[in-house]
Amino acid sequence: MKLATLKEGGRDGTLVVVSPDMTRAVRATGVAATMQAALDDWDRVGPILHVLSDRLAAGPVEREFPFNPTIALAPLPRAYQFLDGSAYYHHMSVVRAARGAKVPDDFFQVPLMYQGVSDPMLGPVAPLRLTEDDGLGIDLEAEVVIITGDVPMGVSAEEAPRYVRLITLLNDYSLRGVIPPELARGFGFLQGKCISSMAPVAVTPDELGAAWDGRLLSGRYLVEVNGKRLGELEPGQDATFNYAQLIAHAARTRELRAGTVIGAGALANADHERYGSGCIAEERAHEQLKHGAASMPYLRFGDRVRMEMFGSDGRSLFGAIDQKIERYHRP
Repeated sequence: MKLATLKEGGRDGTLVVVSPDMTRAVRATGVAATMQAALDDWDRVGPILHVLSDRLAAGPVEREFPFNPTIALAPLPRAYQFLDGSAYYHHMSVVRAARGAKVPDDFFQVPLMYQGVSDPMLGPVAPLRLTEDDGLGIDLEAEVVIITGDVPMGVSAEEAPRYVRLITLLNDYSLRGVIPPELARGFGFLQGKCISSMAPVAVTPDELGAAWDGRLLSGRYLVEVNGKRLGELEPGQDATFNYAQLIAHAARTRELRAGTVIGAGALANADHERYGSGCIAEERAHEQLKHGAASMPYLRFGDRVRMEMFGSDGRSLFGAIDQKIERYHRP
């Protein structure tokens, strides 16, 4: 089934079930008020939502309404935590090579992961607003993320897929001009990872069929900047670690509460000529390594970013993230 959150009912919005073609929706009234409420009580609520989804797929239902991304918040507008990895070697290796750094020696043994900004998550068409655009190095990062149920501490990678409740797309905005001096101080990200945004719809694993193998999602992930293709990536290829391994890594010393968002980091495929890039920093690194200098600019006010993933039948899986970069004005 496909689930989304409407821009109504406060900061956490209102949970809706969305039709398979993402053109119609119905509120989950009396079942779960919000996405987090559904995740907290998934064993009871999930089957009821599935019945509602089946009815919606079969034809018109009472109180349905037209659905489109402009009426949606992020599926999970306020997540309890967002844990992001860097599981695609060809992203990490080329970006570090361009600045003369190396990949950690244990990269292939232990996943890289940090705790990112989870409140709020921007909706699919909400602009990214910043007070300045000069020197920040505003960058996008195309990702696939999973949203978990309650995960016990010490869960194994073999057990982990059963705790995946939902899957969606995420744009993890990064400020490349801010990150290096932050990391140089030895205390991790704060200002350099400003906020992230989600696709309009989150999808249960069964809805994705063979595209989701319990560990990675396959399909065509299109990334555009100002209408020009940056990447047309295949997330199911070239990952050093899969989501089951990332869940197990995150839960090594803690329980994960329902609503935890876990990403595998910026997408990157080994064949850059064919697939392009999942972020501007990587594209600039390829330019620098190939031509001696980078030419693609980072994002500025007025620029537009679009991300959308398609299944083998050519249909959109989650709808599109389609956002502009704008100046922030204090209320």
